[in-house]
Amino acid sequence: MTAPILVTRHGNGRAKLALALTLAGAASMLYYHLGLFIPRALEVRAAQGLGNGYAFGDDFYPIWLTSRQALAGNHDAYNAAMTSKIQIGLFGRPLSANNPQDPPLDYRTFAYPAYTDLVFWPAATLPFDVLRVFLAPLFVSLTIVSIFFWSSAVGWRASPTQILFAILLTICSYPVLEGLFAEQPGLVVAFLFALAMFALRREHLLFAGFLMALTMVKPQMTVLAILYLLVWSLHDWRRRGSLAISFLATMGILVAASVALWPRWIPAWAHVILGYHRYATPPLIRELLGPHLSSSAGPWLIAVLLAVAAVLAWRSRAAEAASFEFWLTLSLLLAIGTVTVLPGLAVYDHVVLLPGMFLVVSRWREFNAAGPVFRMLRTAGAIVILWPWFAACALLVISRFLSSERFYSTALFAVPLRTAASLPFLVLALLALLWRHRMQVGARQTE
Repeated sequence: MTAPILVTRHGNGRAKLALALTLAGAASMLYYHLGLFIPRALEVRAAQGLGNGYAFGDDFYPIWLTSRQALAGNHDAYNAAMTSKIQIGLFGRPLSANNPQDPPLDYRTFAYPAYTDLVFWPAATLPFDVLRVFLAPLFVSLTIVSIFFWSSAVGWRASPTQILFAILLTICSYPVLEGLFAEQPGLVVAFLFALAMFALRREHLLFAGFLMALTMVKPQMTVLAILYLLVWSLHDWRRRGSLAISFLATMGILVAASVALWPRWIPAWAHVILGYHRYATPPLIRELLGPHLSSSAGPWLIAVLLAVAAVLAWRSRAAEAASFEFWLTLSLLLAIGTVTVLPGLAVYDHVVLLPGMFLVVSRWREFNAAGPVFRMLRTAGAIVILWPWFAACALLVISRFLSSERFYSTALFAVPLRTAASLPFLVLALLALLWRHRMQVGARQTE
């Protein structure tokens, strides 16, 4: 009886140690981001003369303002006057071409489709100071709930301890902390898409299609996955057609209602999107590889990955919603979107990588047979995920031994954030290896 007792004690001891380390890492990252990084960013912003507006909640402010203006009868969210009002709210003044430190004049132009204001119009009924306090815990709650939806949808039978670790790793990660402080609507989109896929897994296709349409307030986050789901729905129209019908009907209602309120919004929005590159960072694959490759290499890489996405979507159009192939394809498309469609610095939108990460974790042991490259990348992925916590903890420890100038130097102060851009590539590589392994196993079974 002694050995089992010792094993149990050792197991409990390891679990307690892991939990303690997780809590310490999460607390360190939380303090680093909210107690050090954000105050430092606000100091820099104030030094540029842009510190007299809203910082906490600044990503939701344009939606709140344009919705509120629409309720007051101003139905043009994309003109220069509205852009100036947004800038005054965010920076305390409009941007000026005479100030070399200012971003481009159209920076922070309302860049969402007009129906975004219809989806979020109840928010406009509250003063923004009240609204942003209300949204903070709401966004945290939605992100936590989306973890449960994704884990269930992809078939990850996680223990309560694993779910707790997943919640801490997600909420206290740099991308999500950035999104929570800015009150980034992408966190709502991620929740809606997670709920949509949870509903699809349970064959509630009408509800799933409705929620998918709502995610199109930020179409760049889910567009590749939604195109696949439409192809998937069309392939077996009798059983799956209700998904496409619900999605297209909801989109039709949103667009038609928006045109009724803002007759010129579609060309005005298209004009804004075409000029978005002037102040937004390019997609992640160009942002990271652009300096090391020719100027034409980035677009070619994006084109190749999008072609791969199209092939994956077509090959998996017959997959059942409960199959591993379906969720692997969906996760791959979301990962491809993070490096080819999303702006490079939009790390808060990387929350759409959650299903791919959960899929890898759920098949952790099964895919050891995928080979040493998979195991190496899996280890690298774990390091990338945990690095911000370790680095933040180490930074807090050594801060008392360094001068302020040295501590806040870019080379040292930004160390916990260094791995943020590499995570989508690692998740994409892991999922690609899983896909390759699955193809090899399927080929052997048919021989």
